[in-house]
Amino acid sequence: MDLGIKGKKALVCASSKGLGLGCAEALAAAGVDIVMNARSEGPLAEAAEAIRAAHGVSVTTVAADIVSEEGRVRVLEAAGDVDILVTNAGGPPPGMWSDWSRDDFIAALDANMLTPIALMQACLPGMIDRGWGRVVNITSQSVKTPIAVLGLSNSARAGLTGFVAGTARQVAGKGVIINNLLPGIHATDRALSLDGGVASAKGISIEQAKAERCETIPAGRYGTRQEFGATCAFMCSQFAGFMVGQNVLLDGGAANVTM
Repeated sequence: MDLGIKGKKALVCASSKGLGLGCAEALAAAGVDIVMNARSEGPLAEAAEAIRAAHGVSVTTVAADIVSEEGRVRVLEAAGDVDILVTNAGGPPPGMWSDWSRDDFIAALDANMLTPIALMQACLPGMIDRGWGRVVNITSQSVKTPIAVLGLSNSARAGLTGFVAGTARQVAGKGVIINNLLPGIHATDRALSLDGGVASAKGISIEQAKAERCETIPAGRYGTRQEFGATCAFMCSQFAGFMVGQNVLLDGGAANVTM
């Protein structure tokens, strides 16, 4: 399927590995030039070179912390005018409701709500002027089904979801489409970290912890970055123009919801 986005330019945040890398790979496969961002230079450069070699597109890298104002300025200056924005940042640590201070909540909001909002505010005007744009915010299945130990993430991502719900409907008539992509458990470093926490708490192996969690997923397994990236690429395509302000679950059926 021709996604109709060959020659466009995308900024993909936190894209040296995991879900962000899956999105960058899939967009590059569709002929999109990529601006990749991550905090660590080495893994970012390695991922970028692999994408160049595989797909022959232009790939620009910016090693910076996208959550910091200085990092965002550097990334946005390097990116210039982009047609596609994929926002992404690591989730805050797990814990219990009694563990978190005001500073913990501020940090979570900064990373998982205020940063994607700032990126949208920077990129949307240009998209509106050109009459075409796509934004995909990588959030979490916890937006639909809150996860008790991820209260910081639940809070911040719910706030972003509210912002997108209104904003998406304000800009859709200008040809700019904003949606959220909600991952469940995928085979990433984040999943390994969470499995490690469960293993430590229960005194079991990481393999046992993973097996237990797979039993809670109707698909019986973790998702892959390739599946996630392909879904993101479709949401950035010419065919997504009538999909406005939606929260798309990609969780193997783990969220037990009707709507």
